[in-house]
Amino acid sequence: MSVKSSKQKRLGVLLWYRLAQCYHLSNRRSNQHLKKWGLSIAQFDLLVQIGAHQPISQKDLADKLLVTKGNITQMLSKMEKSGLVEKKQEWRTKHISLTSEGRKVYAELVPKQEAYQAEQFSGLTEKEQKHLLYLLKKARRNMEGEE
Repeated sequence: MSVKSSKQKRLGVLLWYRLAQCYHLSNRRSNQHLKKWGLSIAQFDLLVQIGAHQPISQKDLADKLLVTKGNITQMLSKMEKSGLVEKKQEWRTKHISLTSEGRKVYAELVPKQEAYQAEQFSGLTEKEQKHLLYLLKKARRNMEGEE
C-alpha cells in the first residue's frame, strides 16, 4: 500500500468519524428540543412525513422513512394513543393522517424545529454552508454509485 493511499484512507476514516459525530450530536440535541412536545426525533420524522403526504399508507410512509412497515407500527400506535395520528383501514391498506391535534402540533413544531436545525449551522457563513451542502451531495452521489 502506498503512502498516499494510506493517507487518503486515514482522511476518509476521519471524515466518516466527524460526520457520525455531527449526526449523533444533532440527533441528541434534537431529541432534547423535541421533548417539550413529548416527541422523539423519529416521531417528529413521522409527523412531518404524514403531515406532508396525508393520507399516506403505512407502506408508503415506511418507504419514505427508509424503514420496514413493522418498524413504524409501534411508533404509530404510540402517536395514535397520544391523539396525533389516526389510522383508517381501507381493505388491506392502512391510511394514516394527522388528527386535528396532530395538525396543530405540526403547524407549531415544524417551523420551530427547522429554525432550531438551521441554528446548528450558524457558526458557518452562508458561503461555507452552501459549500458544505455541495460537498455532502457529492459524497452521497459517490456512495450511491458504489452500491
